[in-house]
Amino acid sequence: MVTKGYGHIRSIDSLTTELVWTGDRPAPRDLLRLKNHPETLFEVHAINKSSRVVCINLGPVAQAVRGAVVEPVGSTLTVPVGEAALGRMFNALGEPVDKLAGLDKLPRKSIYTPAAPKTTTTPFKPEILETGVKVIDFFTPFVKGRKIGIIGGAGVGKTVLMVELINNIAHEGKNLAFFTGIGERIREGHELYQTLKDSKLLDKSVMFYGQMNEMATLRAKVGLASVTLAEYFRDTEKRDILFFVDNIYRYLQAGNELATSLGQIPSEGGYQATLFSDLKQLEDRLYSNENGSITSVQTIYIPADDLSDPAVEEIQEQLDSVIVLSRQVAESGIRPAVDLIHTTSSLLTPDVVGDRHYLLATTVQAILQKYDSLKSIIAIIGESELSLTDRVDYQKAKKLIQFFSQDFFVSSKLTGRPGQHVPLAETLSGLEEILI
Repeated sequence: MVTKGYGHIRSIDSLTTELVWTGDRPAPRDLLRLKNHPETLFEVHAINKSSRVVCINLGPVAQAVRGAVVEPVGSTLTVPVGEAALGRMFNALGEPVDKLAGLDKLPRKSIYTPAAPKTTTTPFKPEILETGVKVIDFFTPFVKGRKIGIIGGAGVGKTVLMVELINNIAHEGKNLAFFTGIGERIREGHELYQTLKDSKLLDKSVMFYGQMNEMATLRAKVGLASVTLAEYFRDTEKRDILFFVDNIYRYLQAGNELATSLGQIPSEGGYQATLFSDLKQLEDRLYSNENGSITSVQTIYIPADDLSDPAVEEIQEQLDSVIVLSRQVAESGIRPAVDLIHTTSSLLTPDVVGDRHYLLATTVQAILQKYDSLKSIIAIIGESELSLTDRVDYQKAKKLIQFFSQDFFVSSKLTGRPGQHVPLAETLSGLEEILI
């Protein structure tokens, strides 16, 4: 319902606008527009006792001037929902950016729909989705309805690994692939679109973008817009969703930029005080229910390669598995550049992967840990001074590290080598041969 009130712009900057309001007050998150330029949108952030309304700007505000009239739209931010949204590319406002028509008649849904409570208490029955990527299938099993993080600094291969996963598993059954680009390069968005088109996956995919050239306010909203449409396909169409986010750190970074513009006091680590609630607002909506599942893969940028960064640690707390990409491994020429020691998963248990897989994993992890401790010793006294047992384990570890190197389909045009899709059974057999 549209309120009878209206506002006049009192002050404005790049991310926020302050209004003097007259009449019925809007509610937080209500959408407002510039009366003479309705394409200029604002969202109500807060209202104080003196009828001042603080808004965040949802796009360029070149047409907004002091004293201009702002009026309610009558809704919050919404996205179109329906089968016709498949194969399309949207921005944070739910507007198509692929220059194609055909969405005007679709119903729209608010992006602020809270996470619905689960209505059943069915026992957990893990369903593993094989990715064909040896290091992931072995160390971080891809379980339907769970969350996996791909963590690393700039240029270590986070996006490449994620696109390979899309290429390998989105073909399965009734899976739909959602890609949410937050604060990343525009070039990567175009490349992904072409990859999905070439792989004939575009009609089973949806893309949302709030890229690095866009305002922090849009980057902070695009994740919520994307998950709203994903929820529709899970709950109404009863589909299984593969939900990819590149990059979840940029989502929090956008929130931090916005908090700074609003004059909010940061926490001790320099991030917004609402860091936890900002993240939970999105993460709590990525789950499975009796209708379908949302399985999430999220890349995580590490500022200055610092794993102890407060935002990085907060994100890791929300994930079931964390794949750590290492610059040191990348420089050694191994792809994917996975740090086998720091990569972890709470799903690597006998109940989920079976006894054979679990016992192999514990054995491999033990040898790799020993290898890591022996490297410093070898640097001082040399490998020949090790005991026979240590030398054997050291050589096995080197073979294991090389074993997990793999050529990708998405990079085959650059490397000249064909991609590899390795079944889990073949991975386990290959490891057993090395460990004998």
